[in-house]
Amino acid sequence: MLTLNSRASIREIIEESLEIMSSHESLSPERALTALGTALICGIVIYFVYRFFYRGIVFSENYNILLVLVTVVTAFIINTISANIVLSLGMVGALSIVRFRSAVKDPLDIGFLFWGIAAGVTSGAGLYPAAMLGTAFIAATYILLTLFKKQKKSYLLIIRYGAQAEDGVNALLTCASYKLKNKTRTGESVELTIEIKVRRNNADAVEKYQAVAGVETVTLLEYSGEFMN
Repeated sequence: MLTLNSRASIREIIEESLEIMSSHESLSPERALTALGTALICGIVIYFVYRFFYRGIVFSENYNILLVLVTVVTAFIINTISANIVLSLGMVGALSIVRFRSAVKDPLDIGFLFWGIAAGVTSGAGLYPAAMLGTAFIAATYILLTLFKKQKKSYLLIIRYGAQAEDGVNALLTCASYKLKNKTRTGESVELTIEIKVRRNNADAVEKYQAVAGVETVTLLEYSGEFMN
């Protein structure tokens, strides 16, 4: 059975706990602006790295702008909830119901998204040097990996030709390393789709097949494996 003193002690503990949870640090405008400004600088760095060194199939300007917004918004959220424990618990509950349905076409985009979130978290937590240093380090790492990766890339070569060009096209294929993706024959017309390795901005493959008599069209598409198997 609880005594009067024990009841008073429990009540004091509860009151002290509520007081601690409801108390918050003063979130000054200077601190908020510093956090948002740092996040914005990191977001701009991410923006330009993604814009000038992106090597995916299709560049999306909207997604690039989203990276900046995610960085700043994340810093805003972390900066706000770090000043109040009760608010942080409510924010976690509110964000737990958020679901994103947008499909990410390039796996590399996920890395950029996490980069923006990490920069926003460190900026919102007040770790400004860590946010700037981490952003610079990741940017330098990505740029170096992009510059020093293999020069040859996978392309889809689509050749449409008549029956009279069959021998000429096959002769060229025997001298090349390729992977057959599709071959469609309609009457006397053949459409051949193959995967080849070509150095960037090298159009010799197109000119070589175009020179064969009976070849109607030759199309070279950059290919990373997401669209066809």
